[in-house]
Amino acid sequence: MIRPTFLPSRAAFVVASVLAAATLVSGQTRIVAPDNTYTPAQDVEMGRQAAAEARKTLPLMRDDNVTSFVEDVGRRLVAAIPPPLRHPEFQYTFEVVNVKEINAFALPGGPMFVNRGMIEAAHTDGEVAGVMAHELSHVLLRHGTAQASKATKYEVGQVAGAVLGAIIGGGWGQVISQGTQFGLGTAFLRFSREYERQADIEGAQVMAAAGYDPNDMANMFKTIQKQGGSGGPQWLSDHPDPGDRSAYISREAQALRVANPIRGTREFAQVQSHLRQLSPAMTTEQATKNAGRNGNTGNTGAAGRTGPPSGRVDAPDASFQTYTEGNLFRVSVPANWRELPGTSAVTFAPEGAYGGDANGQGMFTHGVEIGASRNESHDLQTATNELLASLAQGNPGLSRPSRYDRVKVGGRQGLRAVLTNTSSAGQPENIVMFTSQLRDGSLFYAVAVAPQRDFPTYSRIFDRVIASIQLID
Repeated sequence: MIRPTFLPSRAAFVVASVLAAATLVSGQTRIVAPDNTYTPAQDVEMGRQAAAEARKTLPLMRDDNVTSFVEDVGRRLVAAIPPPLRHPEFQYTFEVVNVKEINAFALPGGPMFVNRGMIEAAHTDGEVAGVMAHELSHVLLRHGTAQASKATKYEVGQVAGAVLGAIIGGGWGQVISQGTQFGLGTAFLRFSREYERQADIEGAQVMAAAGYDPNDMANMFKTIQKQGGSGGPQWLSDHPDPGDRSAYISREAQALRVANPIRGTREFAQVQSHLRQLSPAMTTEQATKNAGRNGNTGNTGAAGRTGPPSGRVDAPDASFQTYTEGNLFRVSVPANWRELPGTSAVTFAPEGAYGGDANGQGMFTHGVEIGASRNESHDLQTATNELLASLAQGNPGLSRPSRYDRVKVGGRQGLRAVLTNTSSAGQPENIVMFTSQLRDGSLFYAVAVAPQRDFPTYSRIFDRVIASIQLID
């Protein structure tokens, strides 16, 4: 029962009080929350329902190195909420979505989802905090339910799905809205330019109170504009620009004095370095297709099913189906195997062969995990040894290879190693690992596993799967 590769998590950082980090001076803009027919308790219920739908659909990262950093920033911002906007009922949570676009969204009552791409694009802690403070301000000012107040004839449960689809926008909004089966239209629920301006200014004030420079918010919005590409930035499609955004944020920053603003911390550098070592994130479009095709249950990789694998595994189908994973590889696997996207790799396994433990870590007993990891050595065997060392962290019974065989993987020079392991259930299993290098030097790998009793049958299947791999990097 192999556990996918992961890096050890760092201890969560407990944020102390930060309200004294900034001194507010005259000229600070006063923001008044709009009229709202919903109660704060209804915000919480609506956000809870919508977040549950989001977690069933979004490819969330289960990586403590990343999530604990985002949670630290979130807790610091929450501690700096001004008293008039504190809602004791609200339940703030911060989760990371494993997609490459620069985006984030927050739901009524407190749940927030931050794209991995936003963290990777930021230059400082303050730029991450700027986007999160903006989203947090939508929650504090209750913008979602303020606009939902226009739909008073609908029940809270009906509006929840519509609010979620509207706030997320793009492909996720469509997939999740379909999952909710709510018939309420969502176009009128998108935040107005006035609400965007309020969130910018209130967010700048919360940033300053938390010890961040509000100018970092303006800088991040400039980055979003530059990296939007020809199709336009995804974030701005969900958050319309009120106009002159960077200028008025900078003016607001002048009314907020921050002593020794937080930027360029070791934690921020470490999390960006860690993300560079993982396989590239999927695009939202790719992840949306996977969610729609596979009925993603919210966790990543083999952890998409709660509890251990059932053990009732059908024999590999004689017919094969081809999958293309972004601009990385193409592979054919038995038609009765499922594709299970993960945070740093994708797993192909039959029903009954995959699951997740109590800590959210994925596991599979039969199948193949394929992925790529950043390789600093540019030496295939050294990089393969490093991958094995990382894999062994979650699999203490994993053997070390006596030798490597020289093979072809995707038409390129590669290595093959045969290993043994003892699953968490105490059962012996055989593993075959294949590695090669991508054009940028990254290590491409495929790890095939099956119980020893089943391995003679699966060995032939694994050979056929590996032979079908086409590298398209």
